[in-house]
Amino acid sequence: MSPGMDNPDRSCQRPPFSCIRRSKSADSLASLVTHVTSQAQAVELASYLGLLPKDKQPSAIFSSPYYRCLQTSKPVAERLSLPICIEHGLSEWYSPVVPGTGLFPRPKSALELRAMLPEISPSWNTVEIDPSWRSIWLPPRKGEDLEGIQARMSDFLVRFIYQIETRQDMCHHKNILLLSHAAPIITMCRHLLAQPKLPLRVGCCTLSQFSRGRDTAGGQGSSWEAVLLASSAHLTDQTSLRDWGLEDIVTDDVTGKVVCDVGVPGTEGEDDDTFGPQIYSNKL
Repeated sequence: MSPGMDNPDRSCQRPPFSCIRRSKSADSLASLVTHVTSQAQAVELASYLGLLPKDKQPSAIFSSPYYRCLQTSKPVAERLSLPICIEHGLSEWYSPVVPGTGLFPRPKSALELRAMLPEISPSWNTVEIDPSWRSIWLPPRKGEDLEGIQARMSDFLVRFIYQIETRQDMCHHKNILLLSHAAPIITMCRHLLAQPKLPLRVGCCTLSQFSRGRDTAGGQGSSWEAVLLASSAHLTDQTSLRDWGLEDIVTDDVTGKVVCDVGVPGTEGEDDDTFGPQIYSNKL
């Protein structure tokens, strides 16, 4: 238990989790154009979740702040009449920056997105971005190597689950929906199943679902069981999944490490001084 935290309310639920990779869309970070295929995938996902029995439907939605994930979240939020909680811990994975080339950009906060999205499209006026949820994890703007993304998602899940189970405004939720990107989802699946080498390829708008298993040996915590892993059964078009796995990572022929990428011009003088756990921070 973290210092300064109250004892968890034992009446709180321990909700199952569903992890969804964002739907297919343009790769450019600046692109705000909704791809036709991504629209269809997101609508089919929303329809599938909306047709589940009420007690099986997600009761809370957490999305990566990147627009292509928000595009997927939007039809689901509309269908289920739920707000979207922005969580930077679910952000895309970017390999380390080449030293001296600057930093990667950081997506907007929930409050900024709440004001900005309706300006992009009036259709966002029908969806609420919940300002009460502050991101509990910030990825570093210098990027991450493979060990970094694995550590980020493992630490994020531990802190996220604790928050859901102990916050009085969250612990009533029975089903939690997380919308993220391929690499974060794969590493989350591996963490939840305690299988660090689990072979898994994740397609666009596929669904992975987990439920609480039995208590682990010694009664320390609980295990998780996979109900679905990267399932695309709810999607009509099985040819546009663009599945991706960690085996697709581009590595240096000599070092074997993930190839670095160039930072954003103009950020060379900026400091990457705010990243990691943010539970006690009000910055996001």
